[in-house]
Amino acid sequence: MVPKKSYPVAPRKIKKLEKFGDVRLDPYYWMRDRGSKAVMDYLAAENDYYKAVTADLREFEQKLFEELKARFKDEDESVPYYYKGWYFQTKYPKGREYPVFLRWRNESDKEIFFDANERAEGHEFYAPGGLRISPNDRWLAFAEDFRGRRLYQIRLKDLESGRIIEGEVLTNTTGSVVWQNDSKAFYYVKKNPVTLRAEKVYKHYLGRPVEEDILVYEENDPEYDVHVSKSKTEDFIFIVIAANTSTEYRLKDARIDRDDFVLIKPRRKNIEYYPYHIKDNRFLVVTNEDGATDFKIVHAILKEGKLEYQDGFLPHRQGILLEEIEVFRDRIVLTERENGLTRIRLLSLDKKTDFYIPFDEETYTVYLGTNPDPDAKAFRYVYNSMTTPSGVLEYDFESGERRVLKEDEIPGGKFNKNNYDSKRIWVPGRDGARIPVSMVWNKKIDLRAGNPLLLYGYGAYGITIDDNFSKNRLSLLDRGFIFAIAHVRGGEYLGRKWYEEGKLLKKKNTFHDFIDVAKYLIKEGYTSAEQLYAMGGSAGGLLIGAVLNMAPELFHGAVAQVPFVDVLTTMLDESIPLTTGEYEEWGNPNEKVYYDYIKSYSPYDNVKPQVYPHLLVTAGYHDSQVQYWEPAKWVAKLRHEKSGENILLLHTDMKTGHSGAAGRFESLKDTAREFAFVLDLADRKKIIR
Repeated sequence: MVPKKSYPVAPRKIKKLEKFGDVRLDPYYWMRDRGSKAVMDYLAAENDYYKAVTADLREFEQKLFEELKARFKDEDESVPYYYKGWYFQTKYPKGREYPVFLRWRNESDKEIFFDANERAEGHEFYAPGGLRISPNDRWLAFAEDFRGRRLYQIRLKDLESGRIIEGEVLTNTTGSVVWQNDSKAFYYVKKNPVTLRAEKVYKHYLGRPVEEDILVYEENDPEYDVHVSKSKTEDFIFIVIAANTSTEYRLKDARIDRDDFVLIKPRRKNIEYYPYHIKDNRFLVVTNEDGATDFKIVHAILKEGKLEYQDGFLPHRQGILLEEIEVFRDRIVLTERENGLTRIRLLSLDKKTDFYIPFDEETYTVYLGTNPDPDAKAFRYVYNSMTTPSGVLEYDFESGERRVLKEDEIPGGKFNKNNYDSKRIWVPGRDGARIPVSMVWNKKIDLRAGNPLLLYGYGAYGITIDDNFSKNRLSLLDRGFIFAIAHVRGGEYLGRKWYEEGKLLKKKNTFHDFIDVAKYLIKEGYTSAEQLYAMGGSAGGLLIGAVLNMAPELFHGAVAQVPFVDVLTTMLDESIPLTTGEYEEWGNPNEKVYYDYIKSYSPYDNVKPQVYPHLLVTAGYHDSQVQYWEPAKWVAKLRHEKSGENILLLHTDMKTGHSGAAGRFESLKDTAREFAFVLDLADRKKIIR
């Protein structure tokens, strides 16, 4: 990369923002004017600057892209699963970006019932959403996003004739559909066109005009979203009302054509419950009520529409987080996370059978696979680790036999898992916390020789970044990089308490953990400040922004992907998508205690005159989660305030949203761009292009 002195300079137009007597002067507030000439000119100038500075990386980016692409099978397919007389499978045709979906009763009668490649033709952006076949097997409801705003159109296809019903198009939806059992109608959720909050449940009857759809439920509390779902038994349909840490369910019989949803249990702040139907009027409920921080399971009976808790089924155990549950007729399979690692537990409803499936590696990822049939004799799960590619396995309930149904292949014959190693280390935090860090590397390097190291972090919403395998990551490992995940507070790697310790008025723990990990990795010789790089996206981009303000000297470079960096201004604006639903995560800054705290760490508000490391910032113009102007404003302010000659780049994808490019190969170009940036910054003696 070649730094250019003539970087874009955004006009400064001071906007006075005042709250609680505190005045903030925002010189780049004008960038919110979506589509204006000034905004489009600035984004174009930054993109042109990015191209100019990285012109010498084009060939390397293309090489990386081809390298990444070559690790994916040109043709690939999922393991078929059986449900209600049909086999279902997903396939990627040779050279195509999107999957096709197949079903068959007999092997000779395979049919493609949906081809996403055909639907994507002619569109700059395309993302398929949910596919739901009606109970009578006649109709397919499918969802599509053509802009990246996560506003889906729902359409219908007649599977007998293959005809798409053009007159029935449902717009501004979440993309989810739940069929009534008579196949005459389905439920779906509409989003608010401004805030994009999922707020209204509608019922659509086949063949009727969309304008006649019935409003079944509307959620007026701006902190809650609504969803629709169906019990695995298909006997019940649920309206799910949820905030980040609170839930409420309404229920109706899926076999009856009435919209008489009954409230199961009223919402309470910070109380979650998740009902699972077993049979008849019996349920199991996963809940954190009565101090069950890491959740427990109770028996419940449905009486006159009310769900009455009975005796306990699985008690709460502090430090053992219940994550997933799959209900079968006479047993459940669940995943529990203890000390950062997930275990699979099989438990019969009569409790006569209770055991765990053993795993041997020090760090790994395991989760439940596709198990739609409550009467199945076996269940599927997915296993991988930082050195082991993903595999789909099946466990037979009767025999106890474990079968490998599919192992992810890496074409070319060059990959050998024995060339790599991984481990977990525990880093002492400044407040006594022990922060887990997962690491993977190529064995050809000396692990404590000051290597280039990419440190990844997220730390929000209780989302856990697992120790999984990544084909893409091999392009770093094979060039001498160590890759490390800092399991900072704000995620649930160490249980619900680990999450609670990294949100609201304890959010700074997330940033302190990441900084403490960086210092430890340098002190122990794994890397150096000249070879350490940071990466995070969305709320993880907030992490990167905050950390670079607090301790920029620890990093040589960083990548902030669609970063949530203008936290205070965004959280004060209820018209922006997601704001009100985020109060449980960040706090409501209309209350002074949260205003002051958020302001104290919000990356945009805390940019200051100092030397920042080399930085690549990415944005999506149609991003519905983090509006494009947040990263754009941040970069403009950094340009005005920072000192030194380190590179600062903004790349805005004008065609995509929060998740970047759709399609399995097109998205690799984003990865190649970010990897090329980091690799070019690394010590040239250690990196082979």
